[in-house]
Amino acid sequence: MGSHRRSAPSGLDRGTGAALCALSAAAAALGAVPADAAPGGGRAEVDRLYAEAESATQDYDRADERAGVLRREIRQDQDRIARQQQRVNDLRESLGSLAGAEYRSGGVDPAVALFFSAHPDDYLDRATALDRVGQRQAGRLRELRSALRGLAQDRAEAEDRLTDLERSRKQVAAHKRTVEGKLARAQRLLAALPAAERDAWGRASRSGRDALPAPSGDGAPDARAAAAVAAARTALGRPYVWGANGPTGFDCSGLMQWSYAHAGVQLPRTSQEQRSAGRRVPLSEARPGDLVVYRSDASHVGMYVGHGQVIHAPYPGAPVRYDPVGMMPISSVTRP
Repeated sequence: MGSHRRSAPSGLDRGTGAALCALSAAAAALGAVPADAAPGGGRAEVDRLYAEAESATQDYDRADERAGVLRREIRQDQDRIARQQQRVNDLRESLGSLAGAEYRSGGVDPAVALFFSAHPDDYLDRATALDRVGQRQAGRLRELRSALRGLAQDRAEAEDRLTDLERSRKQVAAHKRTVEGKLARAQRLLAALPAAERDAWGRASRSGRDALPAPSGDGAPDARAAAAVAAARTALGRPYVWGANGPTGFDCSGLMQWSYAHAGVQLPRTSQEQRSAGRRVPLSEARPGDLVVYRSDASHVGMYVGHGQVIHAPYPGAPVRYDPVGMMPISSVTRP
């Protein structure tokens, strides 16, 4: 997903509006701090912006996934409505044949004429309606009434989903602007740092943290985990692309989802959801294939691959790579 740094954990409200408000407030506060206000201040601000961009990326991924689900559901709605409309047409045609037969045998019963009204349901609501038509005609009319009701319900549901899709599109666009703004600011700050500070920032982003328990084993717990690790290794060197889940570029949770898909396991899209996509284990018991989730807001995730390392998609400009498992604060370890 977004970039990751050894930054202070940033809280993430899963509600879209609240997340945007919080991120906007943080950005405003950061904007008031000069990059050179204190030694290392520029690096710290880059860290914060990358961390906040990563949280916003998770919101973007969630909204984008929701939009994709809605698009698929709308296509299904359209297919269902088309089938239901065809059923209505067939029933009307069948009733027309019955009316024609009646006409040829001596005239159209007034009840049959109502079969072709715009609202046959209104007629059937009258208590005496079915007494005026034949059994076969009444059965067809009941079918038509049911089909019309189903058609109306399907159309109402499709309209609701279209409204949801438009709302989700707006959320996607808002998150995209938020992420792009934070990433652009972080990259400008990083480029403006003296070379020595920039190098120090790069080293810090890959350093391990003290006092972490050493994971107990380096063998994958099962064939699925081994296959996911093998897939993740093939992604080494591919670029970080926020909002992407492969195969040519990845954000952090996109890489996890893509890797496990190669093992026949469908992980959810965001790192927050991936945190709950399996059994929690202590870091000391981490095995290759386990998902290591970072920061208190679970805004970054990597895959443990053994020997104290993870594979992850770090941040823009840094390709998928190995880094120490303790490169930033760990919130949990999940075994899918």
